Amino acid sequence: MTRREVLVVDDDDSVREITVLSLEAIAGWQVRAASSGAQALELLREQVPEAVLLDVMMPGMDGPATFRAMQEDATLRHVPVVFLTAKMQVGGGAQAWDGLAVAGVIRKPFDPMSLAVQVSALLGWD
Repeated sequence: MTRREVLVVDDDDSVREITVLSLEAIAGWQVRAASSGAQALELLREQVPEAVLLDVMMPGMDGPATFRAMQEDATLRHVPVVFLTAKMQVGGGAQAWDGLAVAGVIRKPFDPMSLAVQVSALLGWD
């Protein structure tokens, strides 16, 4: 797999840590992490990654609000976003979430061993 740069955003420490570990150790990607939507926007403005894995339900600025803020920023609107959620049954491919066109949705809990493959498939990185 190609070395990719991604930002993982999740308010749950354990989910964030296993996601980062999975993508770094198994896929060899460069991963930065944020624990909130506001922190994610700060990191995104410092360095734009190839993609964002974004938790849907977070206190304060949730995933959809973070995605909307990204869409309003000309330097960030092109960055593909994959939502991570425990909220619903999901399938592969681009999906609308509350009217938001995201690159895909991955249901939590996910298999850390196959997470990079799932993300790559959703983003066409195969």
